[in-house]
Amino acid sequence: MKVLIVDDNETNRKLLRVNLEGEGIETFEAADGVEALKKLDAETADAIISDILMPRMDGYRFCQEVRKKKATGDIPFIFYTSTYTSSGDEKLALDCGADRFLTKPAPLRSILDALHDLIDPQVPHRPRAAQMPEELLIMREYNEALVRKLEERNAKLERARAEIMQVNQGLERRVEERTAELVVANQELEAFSHSIAHDLRSPLMAIDGFSNVLLTECEGRVTPEAMEHLQYICKAARRMNELTTDLLRLSRASRAQMRRETVDLSMLSRGIFQDLHEAHPGHTVSTTVTEGMVAYADLPLIRIVLENLLSNAWKFTGRTSNPEIEVGRTAALDERVYFVRDNGAGFDMAYAGKLFGAFERLHSAAEFPGTGIGLTTVQRIIRRHGGQIRAESAVGRGATFFFDLGPQDQELPL
Repeated sequence: MKVLIVDDNETNRKLLRVNLEGEGIETFEAADGVEALKKLDAETADAIISDILMPRMDGYRFCQEVRKKKATGDIPFIFYTSTYTSSGDEKLALDCGADRFLTKPAPLRSILDALHDLIDPQVPHRPRAAQMPEELLIMREYNEALVRKLEERNAKLERARAEIMQVNQGLERRVEERTAELVVANQELEAFSHSIAHDLRSPLMAIDGFSNVLLTECEGRVTPEAMEHLQYICKAARRMNELTTDLLRLSRASRAQMRRETVDLSMLSRGIFQDLHEAHPGHTVSTTVTEGMVAYADLPLIRIVLENLLSNAWKFTGRTSNPEIEVGRTAALDERVYFVRDNGAGFDMAYAGKLFGAFERLHSAAEFPGTGIGLTTVQRIIRRHGGQIRAESAVGRGATFFFDLGPQDQELPL
């Protein structure tokens, strides 16, 4: 026995082929009605098992075409479908000339019984109509079947859409709840940090002040070892005071209300350089500032950004001969990106991921003093503006920090 299997789903064809060949039945395949008709022109089949819903030519039309041809008109035809399964679908299949109508998945035994019943001349089976129904009647039934399928598919799509909307609403609700929880947690954490830093300032200032008084009064009256201990206390108090100051600055950078305005970054940078020159007269640095850099930003916050970046550049060029620091803007015509570049100590880009983390330091305090909070503050301010910051560097060859201030700043004419 040789059976033609017609189905647009390759997996379905393979499953049926393996089952039939396991029973000693020879098979060949086609993916739709058009391909199947060509196969029948080249090969003979003892029976046809066909799906209904297929591209190009579906099963109903394929069955009609098989019945029209003299060479194939008497081949037993079995519909095997998972889509068209109603009684109306079965009636249309039989009206088109099919001999059997099976729904997927059917037991292999049912398929084999249908094949043997149709091929065995000794087994009586349903007589095929001597004359097929009128073409218009078949087409009407065909259209009705298509409408039914479309209605069923639409109903399924509506149910699926309703389920998806329900799931999305649940997800949105959970996201909103989690977001609210995170906002509250962050606010509490920031408030805690602010409170701790603020409350520590008074006792630290008292420790620092009285330690200095002791240093003055005890000079020459206590042992050198005791003086060294007092100096260590003073140094530790100053360091702790710097740390609380930076924590307060970080807290303010996160909590302060933003008021954007037009800011002259060139003038602001020159003023910060002047302050650095006055604070560190023994460290001579060649500074360059690009003229005409105007940004749309919060003035107090962008001042903190530049103070941190420029003071870092000043610090890390402290051991460099001919130190240079430049503040500028990239030459790209379609974007506004600012940079601070120095030729100082630099850092290994392998550790760049730690650069903006709180209390993360890429250099020891003995080499370059600091609290490890400055760049965290800078990044937070830049992000509050809707921008990004990144760094490029190499050990001993300086560093460049690039940053933008978000879409609102980009809208200003260059």
